Amino acid sequence: MSRFTIMILAALVVLAILADASLFTVSQIEQALITQFGQPVRVISEPGLHVKTPFVQTVIMFDRRLLDYEVPPEEVILGDQRRLIVDSFARFRITDPLRYYQSVGAAEEGIRARLNSVVSSSLRRVLGSEQLLNVLSSQRGRIMGLIRDQSNQEMRGFGVVVEDVRIRRADLPEENTQAVLARMQSERERVAKQARAEGAEASARIRANADRERTVLLAQARATADNLRGEGEAVSINTYAAAVRQDPVFFRVWRTLQAYKEAFTTGTARLVMTPGEDFLQLLAHAPQPAVDAPPQSPLAAAPAQ
Repeated sequence: MSRFTIMILAALVVLAILADASLFTVSQIEQALITQFGQPVRVISEPGLHVKTPFVQTVIMFDRRLLDYEVPPEEVILGDQRRLIVDSFARFRITDPLRYYQSVGAAEEGIRARLNSVVSSSLRRVLGSEQLLNVLSSQRGRIMGLIRDQSNQEMRGFGVVVEDVRIRRADLPEENTQAVLARMQSERERVAKQARAEGAEASARIRANADRERTVLLAQARATADNLRGEGEAVSINTYAAAVRQDPVFFRVWRTLQAYKEAFTTGTARLVMTPGEDFLQLLAHAPQPAVDAPPQSPLAAAPAQ
């Protein structure tokens, strides 16, 4: 191999090393900060292929996506002096790599530590003026907005924007939880007793009304039955009277025969009477029909009702 060829290969190697040290790529999810001997030079936020001074300038990449940070659970005293264990998280974005680098450096742990103290203090400050009912109701969105705005005011000098702060869970301490549960149980028992009392009162009222209506209906039915029975007995008496008037002898004979039937049907009846007793006259003498009364049906002489 000639010396000229060796020189060309060496030049190509040097060019490759220089190109590798000079060229770098910024993706769509990144933004870059160029430093020279530790001092910031420029910020690159456009994706693509870029050039830097080799061996002198350094490229520091920052994520431009939405980042999550989970705030450790902590106990907070609310405005009504109730204690609440709050488990929250925050979403933030690096918007100014230069200010971010000047504030906390290139490591992400630095901004997370700062974000923890800022979000925690904002959380305590806002929740310290709110009632427990607001935290557990639809007012939570407004409270989260206040915490986010206060966090952004404090994080403005770090090149970071806090996009959102949310409460994942809000629990009472164990001793408060038991007290609240006992109070809720007693309240439910009070409501249940009141409902039972109102139900018993309504039941007694319905039973009383039903008994009163039953008494009225029975009284009306008895009165109607007595009236009908009286009318029937009157018709019966009039019918018997009409039959007696038509043929008194026949009626007397028929009534006597009915008495014989009831007295002697069993065959074991014993009657003690004198021989001239009127009850036995039909057995001694046959009855004579009345010649002056024309035969007529007993129902024909009954008065019209």
